[in-house]
Amino acid sequence: MNTEKYLEGIEQKLSRYFDIEKAYKYKNIDFEMFAKSFVRNERYFASKKFTIYAYESNENIFIKCISRLDEATLLQIKDHLKSATEDYVKPHSEHMSTIITGIVVVENGIEEHLKKMIQKYNYLRSFAFGFKGWVYIRLIVVDLKKGEVLTNRRGKEVKKFYEIS
Repeated sequence: MNTEKYLEGIEQKLSRYFDIEKAYKYKNIDFEMFAKSFVRNERYFASKKFTIYAYESNENIFIKCISRLDEATLLQIKDHLKSATEDYVKPHSEHMSTIITGIVVVENGIEEHLKKMIQKYNYLRSFAFGFKGWVYIRLIVVDLKKGEVLTNRRGKEVKKFYEIS
């Protein structure tokens, strides 16, 4: 499968639930696609004027396509995802969670020693002991040459969604 077909399939899957921007630039890295979702839930009593509680969940997806993944590129992408947690997360009393998902689509394979780095990557941060929510990062690497999807522990939640079909 080539990169364009894979991106078209992912865009089609995401378009129902996400606002999508193509050719997105964030901190000097050009991403092929950026998708964001904002969900607000609230419970009210008798009228919408009397809100009992409300909470918000957000997800931001960064998709980067490269020909070959090496250690320097992986570290750079991980740093950008970590800085995105500071730029895209605005904790407040109704914020429950934000998920930053980084997807790297690789055309010509992944260096073998990077697989463990991808699987072991973990980032979780809570705000005000969780009272103002939390953020975590999903790291997903799609190897188009071998047809496999590698994820960190959090990425396993959505691994099937990003598998090559």
